[in-house]
Amino acid sequence: MKRTGGELIVEALKANGVERVSCVPGESYLAVLDALKDRGIETLVCRQEGGAAMMADTWGRLTGKPGICMVTRGPGATNASAGLHVAKQDSIPMILFIGQIGRDMKEREAFQEVEYRRAFTEFAKWVGEIDDARRIPDFVTRAFAVATSGRPGPVVLTLPEDMLLDDVEAPEAKPYTPVEAHPGPSQIAALGEMLMTAKRPMVVLGGTRWSEASVAGIQAFAEKFKLPVGCSFRRQMLFDHLHPCYAGDVGIGINPALAKEVKEADLLILLGGRFSEMPSSSYTLMDIPYPAQKLVHIHPDPSELGRVYRAELAICAAPDEFVSALATLEAPAAPAWSERTEAMHAAYLAWSTPPKTSPGPVQMGEIMEWIEENTAKDTIFTNGAGNYATWLHRFHRFQAFNTQAAPTSGSMGYGLPAAVAAKQLFPQREVVCFAGDGCFMMHGQEFATAMRYNLPIITLVINNGIYGTIRMHQEREYPGRVSATGLTNPDFADLARAYGGHGETVEKTEDFAPAFLRARASGKPAIIEIKLDPEVITPTRTLTQIRNKA
Repeated sequence: MKRTGGELIVEALKANGVERVSCVPGESYLAVLDALKDRGIETLVCRQEGGAAMMADTWGRLTGKPGICMVTRGPGATNASAGLHVAKQDSIPMILFIGQIGRDMKEREAFQEVEYRRAFTEFAKWVGEIDDARRIPDFVTRAFAVATSGRPGPVVLTLPEDMLLDDVEAPEAKPYTPVEAHPGPSQIAALGEMLMTAKRPMVVLGGTRWSEASVAGIQAFAEKFKLPVGCSFRRQMLFDHLHPCYAGDVGIGINPALAKEVKEADLLILLGGRFSEMPSSSYTLMDIPYPAQKLVHIHPDPSELGRVYRAELAICAAPDEFVSALATLEAPAAPAWSERTEAMHAAYLAWSTPPKTSPGPVQMGEIMEWIEENTAKDTIFTNGAGNYATWLHRFHRFQAFNTQAAPTSGSMGYGLPAAVAAKQLFPQREVVCFAGDGCFMMHGQEFATAMRYNLPIITLVINNGIYGTIRMHQEREYPGRVSATGLTNPDFADLARAYGGHGETVEKTEDFAPAFLRARASGKPAIIEIKLDPEVITPTRTLTQIRNKA
């Protein structure tokens, strides 16, 4: 039976288990939009392609399966590159479909023409263009395999407009076959021997391809061996922060006591992550290329093993397979490091206790304590980038898998589209977005998407009237010379109401709890604007203190 290229795209998505796509529509792929109608795939229509791509990234982040995004050519595709970059740096499986100019118009600089194989090579694991509709099952199945294999990441497939209209015979699409790498028994035995001779071991968890089972498994292993465990930057949902083995987050703004422990470890086990710039504190926690610590590095992509750090033991395996293999190891009767593990957890608890006093009538420390006491263990928290995120990053104690969606790439504007996507994926769970005033305005228009699909997220807009992170650096490097960091903002509560949502304004600490409860009870997408004194640039230092020190 003949089918159009547009129909073949949708059939291939269905065969690979796709349940939802995010998109901004375009005339370049109308045939796909038509084929999506009445075929059981939910379509979220977004307001800007960057937000749509970030939603797809979030689905990939929270499910481990490729998130799907569709955009039109030219400016639609370049807008989407913001989310593509997040997925690339964060190792998130995602497939971006781009409507393309007709095949007979190439190389003429036709309307919105871009050669994506040249333009997007740095943003994706693979960029392909489907010139022949008969090859759609082949290309799409390969895209799923590439996006999920080794180190996961985004794939871009471009769809010439006329190709999507071709009526062709093609094989029925079949689902991709996942490929797993398993640790060898000798490697697990070698790790066991290293642990037996260690005095100051530590585990750092990171990366993707985790599951609820592997997270539970690594926690059980750490408990059995009394091992201290840290989570790398914005991967905090990989370990229960209240577990006695948890040592803290190994990332930007690391607890100095924890940084010291990482540097002085005699055995460092990196599981799943790359230990790149942020978790390594600008590559200062381990020497390159030969770490002072005895290093065991476990990663699902062999090209990442030895890329930056030479490991004593390098194991090519994904977390699921590696953690399963750990069950064969026997723990020492009385680990020499157990007291050290207890001390590291106590240091984490002290570090993650928010301060009670700061300039201005709003105390973010007290607000964070209220959030900790009044949100469920499975609440999903999202955020973008900015100093405001420190309040969540440092003081929220994550306890469950799949409760965090935040960009390790440091992309502003991520939090709101991520919250929309998370709520669509898990409608029964509360979703709370943290955003700064600058961060929110990057993709704040996706609040309209939350309204359209009745997704009652709660967004906290922490408004200090400045690009806070840049201002902090500015005061440190050019004290007193303020330039290009001030902002003029709307009334964010009124903005929520204008969209049809629920809006609240918090100007003093005691306003927050009732505002949050009203937002929750409204059953609508909500914005709570928290007006924070710009002096409160970090939890422990003010702008004036930074300026004076400089």
